[in-house]
Amino acid sequence: MRYKGRTEEDLFSFLASKKREDTCHEYILSSMCTLPHPVAVRAHTMFMETNLGDPGLFQGTSSLEHLLIRTLGELFHHPDACGYATSGGTESNIQALRIAKMTSKKTRPNVVLPESAHFSFKKACEILCMEMRCIPLDEHYRMDVQAAAEATDDQTCCLVGIAGTTEYGMVDPLTELSLLAMERDIHLHVDAAFGGMVIPFLERPLPFDFSLPGVRSIAVDPHKMGLSTIPSGCLLVRDPELVCSLSVDTPYLTVKQEFTLSGTRPGAPVVGALAVLEYLGREGMEALVRGCMKNTLRLIDGMEAYGIARVVTPDVNVATFSPAKVPPPWRISMTRRGHLRIVCMPHVHADIIEKFLKDIGETNA
Repeated sequence: MRYKGRTEEDLFSFLASKKREDTCHEYILSSMCTLPHPVAVRAHTMFMETNLGDPGLFQGTSSLEHLLIRTLGELFHHPDACGYATSGGTESNIQALRIAKMTSKKTRPNVVLPESAHFSFKKACEILCMEMRCIPLDEHYRMDVQAAAEATDDQTCCLVGIAGTTEYGMVDPLTELSLLAMERDIHLHVDAAFGGMVIPFLERPLPFDFSLPGVRSIAVDPHKMGLSTIPSGCLLVRDPELVCSLSVDTPYLTVKQEFTLSGTRPGAPVVGALAVLEYLGREGMEALVRGCMKNTLRLIDGMEAYGIARVVTPDVNVATFSPAKVPPPWRISMTRRGHLRIVCMPHVHADIIEKFLKDIGETNA
């Protein structure tokens, strides 16, 4: 650490130089995060010093968190849903599995999930000492429900379905998983970290939320398609007693019990998430999603015109293709199966799609 501090001008000149080393969003086609909406940035700045870990000190901010959960609950067909704002899908998924383990009281708990599940579930199972049973995907890259049924036993405490898989943009057959979960009295958790802010705004949304009676918890990330500042996730549960199972005593705070994983929790991104939903409304979110899906279909058509075939027709704005050469400075990613993967986030607008198609067409001519 320096003994004598730097001047503000010198410091921010240094920081700006490091910022320039980051990849420009114009060329980022691999991320499920995007540039935050200006109203999210403004709201974030207003609430930067707030700590939801001690909500009695920040009652206004805490009330906005409750409003965010209620807004998402209404969107997911259960206005009375309970939950809280997390740091993102990883924390939400850890907490959901923790709830399933605590409430099931299994002695050798296992989790049945698709092989397309996010890697956060591996972390969660390691932390919670739970066996992870990965189920193969069908020809449409969705979870095989029959295989899932065969994998469950009397120690299965949680079924996991994905609404908008990270690699292929697919929605698992959650109606069937809901029936299976109810039949066997197993906690069904839906990881909708990405799809939760896409599917409700599609012209023909697939069932994935609390409208399915077997769904007990949902993870969703407003810092993805919700255009909030990072980090902003949410965990919603059907019944309040589910989160209450996680409560620990907090005797020296303004509340005497908390069920969150993190102690200190920033209020700023929570307010940013709510601000975007309030500002855009359903109409604005539908327009946003419609634009992203239109760009996804244009990308697929353009790639196939160059002979680069789609792997599957996605349910949300994630497109995958057979391997191809991608010229710099474009940043894409590859799936575990070796397919080229592109996410058409709001910053990947129509002009960027056309520019990318021109470059990749010339490279693979």
